[in-house]
Amino acid sequence: MVSIAIVRSEFNKDITSKMHEHARAHAKRLGMRISAEIVVPGAFDMPIAVKRMLERSDVDGVATVGAVIKGETKHDELISYTLANALIRLSLEYGKPVGLGVMGPGITYTKAKKRIRQYSEQSVEAVLRLCNELKKI
Repeated sequence: MVSIAIVRSEFNKDITSKMHEHARAHAKRLGMRISAEIVVPGAFDMPIAVKRMLERSDVDGVATVGAVIKGETKHDELISYTLANALIRLSLEYGKPVGLGVMGPGITYTKAKKRIRQYSEQSVEAVLRLCNELKKI
């Protein structure tokens, strides 16, 4: 059985709380165990929580969920690219998958609401699929 942690961004809570619910339900439907969950203030804060989760022996991978909504500046681009880079580095460092279920950059609030289920489930599925593939090596 694959055991995961879920890290959720609290920013845009009306979207991310639903994403968290979908991620949890999907993991259970897929027969995964959720070993740990944590809510962090924003997407920028995810890497340190993901790192702590990856350090745990009872966690095979981490699913992230969050939404970085486009604003009037390019802040969403900065946060999204920085986050993705940090999550890739952590995955490589610990040899465990990290699912990127954080929407953005360039996503509007309306589009984000429509993609809650999609991003949540894809993050969980990515972790499961990669854990299973890595076991074959």
